[in-house]
Amino acid sequence: MTVLLLHGLGATHRVWDGWPVDDRRAPDLPGHGTAARLPEYTFSSMAAAVAEELQGSNDLTVIGHSLGGVIALELASGRYGVQVATVIALGVKVVWSADELAKAAALAQRPITWFDTRDEAAARYLKVSGLQGLVDPSDDSVDHGLQHEGDRWRLALDPKAFGVGAPDMPELLRASQASVVLARGELDPMNTDAQLTALHDKVITLPGLGHNAHVEDPAALSIR
Repeated sequence: MTVLLLHGLGATHRVWDGWPVDDRRAPDLPGHGTAARLPEYTFSSMAAAVAEELQGSNDLTVIGHSLGGVIALELASGRYGVQVATVIALGVKVVWSADELAKAAALAQRPITWFDTRDEAAARYLKVSGLQGLVDPSDDSVDHGLQHEGDRWRLALDPKAFGVGAPDMPELLRASQASVVLARGELDPMNTDAQLTALHDKVITLPGLGHNAHVEDPAALSIR
């Protein structure tokens, strides 16, 4: 069994550095880290890009955080040439207001922000990825989320990725050919137990953890 680990919006595959699994693959999602950018970011186009690196893979367990959880469910539909046996979707935001979607769309249209120092860029990366207070700004994993050109720094993240939109969770769950678990940290402000249980009958809540539960306590989300 191979475990595929998919990070959330704004982060990179380095969030899985502490994950206690040997046989694993943890790519950067399109438009993040060192992965290629896409002309347009949709859940389908991102899943297709991830699947290109996985052709012929069978019996995958896919653990995805936030955006990565949605991509995991997309892959489980069977439309991308990979066979997914199990999905654990952690911290997926399943309810979106019109205002939240408008703000995300506006972020997707903003030009790239350049910073004069690495420290400024690192602080922005940690805020955007939700890792502020969880990862030391000086850690080399942060550098994977940055780009350095000349005497300026920027995030590696393609701002257009913010425009991916809201997932159609009922349809994704209906189409899944895998066993699916929806998971959340007890303190995650992005979703609630009630929202998840209204969608699916397999929900787990991780006590005392927040949105980035996989970083806060890598051992807490065991493969189920």
